[in-house]
Amino acid sequence: MFFKIIAKDEIPDLVRGLATEYEVVGPVEKGERFVYAPIDDPDDLRLDWDTTLLPPKRWFLPEKETLMRFRVADNEVVDDEIDAPPRVLFGLHPCDVNSLLLMDDVFLGDDPDPYYKARRENTLIVGVSCMPTETCFCNAWGTDEPHWGFDIFLTDIGDSYYASIRSVKGAELVDKYVGGRDITDEDTAAFQERTAAFKAAFDENAIDTSQLPVLLDAKYDSDIWQKFGDLCLACGACSMVCPTCYCFDVHDELDADQQHGVRVRTWDSCQFKDFAGVAMGHNFRETKAARVRYRYYHKQWGHLSRYERVLCVGCGRCTRACKADINPPRVVRALQTGVVD
Repeated sequence: MFFKIIAKDEIPDLVRGLATEYEVVGPVEKGERFVYAPIDDPDDLRLDWDTTLLPPKRWFLPEKETLMRFRVADNEVVDDEIDAPPRVLFGLHPCDVNSLLLMDDVFLGDDPDPYYKARRENTLIVGVSCMPTETCFCNAWGTDEPHWGFDIFLTDIGDSYYASIRSVKGAELVDKYVGGRDITDEDTAAFQERTAAFKAAFDENAIDTSQLPVLLDAKYDSDIWQKFGDLCLACGACSMVCPTCYCFDVHDELDADQQHGVRVRTWDSCQFKDFAGVAMGHNFRETKAARVRYRYYHKQWGHLSRYERVLCVGCGRCTRACKADINPPRVVRALQTGVVD
């Protein structure tokens, strides 16, 4: 990894240059919130955003995608081309950069998903520093810093960005479109000051993850799950906005002529009642309490036991989305204290 200083007024030039080779996607305003969307005008790019409504996973695992087109008469696949255009995701926060690494655990493992893999390989990541909001707790999981998983990472040091460049392609693009200048000791000191201010801005009491896997095992039958189940609306909003929820459903849709059809993949949620339903009407998680419990066991213990990392980056999107105020800090507090506040 090496470093450059890029002036803030050079960022539009970088975005324009990237747009000649890639589709550029970044945070833009939508009402009072922000979303990741294609950037047509560099002035639309907002690097001062707090949290997007939906996470970056949708650019690798779309809400709905066609896996293939088939012919009914002989059950033959007639089109299975993968839609994976060259793309740059510009402006991801550290938690979102780390969320993609967690998604890689699942989709790029022993049996890689070809659709996800193609998009991942065709996408460059440009991250940007941030300051925590009242719903952020990425520091609890160590996802407040990006150590890999990006091509360029921009840390705000005032009038410029301290650019950490991790890939050869990232270096080529910086040299090609903005150049930048070499760092000085003063720049690195400013970088350290910014990092210290970022760390100090977190609420240290937001979440206590001490011995959380042990508590999850010890309190599997606790009545706190029933209390959270009573609150849960089973709407699945937490799964839809989560950057690391990856469950999906696959089904076929026939054309009106009944001669051709498509196989589609759509997002699903373990909070939906039918998710754990099987043949003969049995459901492994019939109650909302069981489904809420499953979500937290999977994220904080199941993924950890297999990949040695929890499946949460502390972005706070679920906190904002849940109308019943069920979120990781509240659930973990209940596990620690035995009381649902």
